[in-house]
Formats: sequence, C-alpha cells, structure tokens
Amino acid sequence: MYGDVAIAGIGEVPTGIFPDRTPFEAACQAARSAVADSGLGKDDIDVLMPAGAIFSRGFNTDLIFGRLVEELGLANTCEMNVQVMAGGASASAMVKLAGSLVASGVARNVLCVQSDKIGSGVSTRDAIDIFSTLGIPEEWEQPYGQHFSAIAALVTRRYQHETGTTSEQLASVVVALREWAQLNPNAMVRKPITVEDVLASQMLSDPLHAKESNLLADGAVAFVVTTAERAEAVTDTPVYVLGGGSSVTHYSLSQERDLARLGFRRAAKKAFEIAGVGPADMHVAELYDSYPVFCLMALEELGLVERGEAGALVASGATSPGGRLPMTTNGGMLSQGHSVVGGGIALLVEAARQLMGKAGARQVPGARLAVETSTGGSYMDAHVMVLGAERR
Repeated sequence: MYGDVAIAGIGEVPTGIFPDRTPFEAACQAARSAVADSGLGKDDIDVLMPAGAIFSRGFNTDLIFGRLVEELGLANTCEMNVQVMAGGASASAMVKLAGSLVASGVARNVLCVQSDKIGSGVSTRDAIDIFSTLGIPEEWEQPYGQHFSAIAALVTRRYQHETGTTSEQLASVVVALREWAQLNPNAMVRKPITVEDVLASQMLSDPLHAKESNLLADGAVAFVVTTAERAEAVTDTPVYVLGGGSSVTHYSLSQERDLARLGFRRAAKKAFEIAGVGPADMHVAELYDSYPVFCLMALEELGLVERGEAGALVASGATSPGGRLPMTTNGGMLSQGHSVVGGGIALLVEAARQLMGKAGARQVPGARLAVETSTGGSYMDAHVMVLGAERR
C-alpha cells in the first residue's frame, strides 16, 4: 500500500458548540467538501467509510446502516458502507483499511467521514459517564473512580518523574497550540492564553489543570483515499501515504509496562523505515494532543528531540508558528476541539492540508513531509504515519 495510495481531497466544518447543526448536516458538509476538493464526482465514490460516533447510539447505528449513503446521494453507486472505529486511533485505521482496499483493486475511491456532537449533544453528566466507563475495565478500575483525566494525570506524573519536565513546560504546550488555533478559522477557541493562565486554572487531576484538558466539541471531517495514479489524474495536490507503524500495548492502564513512553518508539521506527525517511526530514509534526504530555512524549519517542528535552523545546517557541518544528498546526484537541474520534482524524487532515499547501495563514512554507500520531482508548495503542507531497 505505502507509496501506492494517496489522499486526494479533504473537508472539514468548524469545530465547537453548535446545538442547531445536526451531526448529519455536519457530516454531509465535510464529505461533500472532501469530494469536491479531490476533483472526483460523487458517483466516483464506491466505498463509504464512516468512523464511529460516541454521543448517540442511534446516530452511530444510522452510520453503520448506511443512512449517510442516502444523505450524500450515493445510493446504487456506492458498493459498500462499512464503519471503522478505533477510538482516537481511527485516523490510522481508516487510512490503512481504505488504502488496502484501493491498492488491492477491491475499491476505487473511498470516502472516509467522521461526525460527532459530543459538545452539545449530551449532558455534562452523560459526558462524565462516557469518559469514566468506556475503555476502562469495569472489574478493576471503574469501581475506584478511574477516568480519562486521571489516566492522563498518571501518565503525566510518571513522565515528569522520568524526564524532569516542569509544570510550566507542560503548560507551554497549551500556549503553543493556542497560537496555531488563532490562525485557524475552524478552531473552537482562539483567545490567546499564557502559561500563567494555564497554571492558574482549576486543578483537574493532579498535576493536570483544567486548561490542560481537551475541549469536547461538535465537529466533522472527511477525506478521500484513492490510488496514487488516480489521485495524480484528478488533483494537482495529492498527498501520498509513505509509511505507517503501529503497536497495541494494553487495554487496562494497569497492564501498561511503560507509562512514560507507550508504544510510539516502535511504531515510529517501522513508519520511518517503510517511508525511507527519518525524523530529521520532517517539516511538520501533527501530534495527538488530548493532554499536553502526549505531544511531549511523541516528540521524544519519534526521535524529533532527545529524551527529556521536549518540554524545553516547546517552551522555547520552536513548535509555535514560525518555529523550526511546527507541531499540531490546527491547534489540536486543546484548542481546535476534541470531537472524540474526530480529534485524531482532524490531525491527519491537517497534515494533508499542510502538504497540499492549503493551510492559509498557518501554512508551513515548503512543507513536503509530515508525521502524524494517534492513539485510542486509554492510550492502548500507538500509531505513526508518514505522509508526503511527493511519491517515493
């Protein structure tokens, strides 16, 4: 698959709190934008691949059973509707599965779509329940109050212990991503923020503050996967899938042997080897950022910076707009917003957008290679993907 498939088009709607925008409306807007951007027509889409949605069982079931096929006018031309769900890692899963379908000839053009309404579609109580139960072992962790913020806090505390990273350096990740979000018209929050603002916010799960937590939001995003040859025929800006690596390390956090590293080093080694490039070749790093520690960990485990130096790197401004290593350039889940599965997919789409040269005010000059990370559930897996503006 690698080098033989490409992302031909991308689409996205603004992320935030939109109580009057239905999830199907958002999905259709993003999907139609992606198809139009690809240079293909709707009748060229023969596989629709919706990602899983969390906020509503009914909406998710409709996605599984093909309602979006009808909504998009693909009935009788679409040959398969199949849902992919790997939590925050769904971006990598969708690219690999869609890419395998087109590379094998089973499909011609796959439209991948995500939509969720976690920001306004559930009550605060239900949102708390969702992130205190899903993916958390009911026998051993749920009864003791484990939830996703506590999981992130455990990882953060261990990472700080091993690397000496300070609270100020962790907070600087939020600041850097907010600087990118200020350039992103689709971002949920664009108000400037300082390290002092972050550290003055309410303690969430020690040592994490409220402003170091991802922002639950409504959102939708889409992309089209096809063969490299077909992409080259329909668009001037194909983005090639050059390499990928993955590692599933646990289900229960208590079974993770290395909280401060997870599986990113192994996944990155494979991705870079397949792509035939190295960390130093990357122009953009779109790193999964549900909490600041995961950006810092990825910077180090991918080999973009030495162990223990990521915090100082971000605090120096090197990953901010104009810096030498642009990171999570849409503002990420800490500023653009976290539409559950969509937070990671939005990062993949942002990587493609940068390589297509379509990122507007936040465009990284000369961006030709990008690395993207994702992880799902209780950070059960690590996925690394290398994308390029040129075929190798």
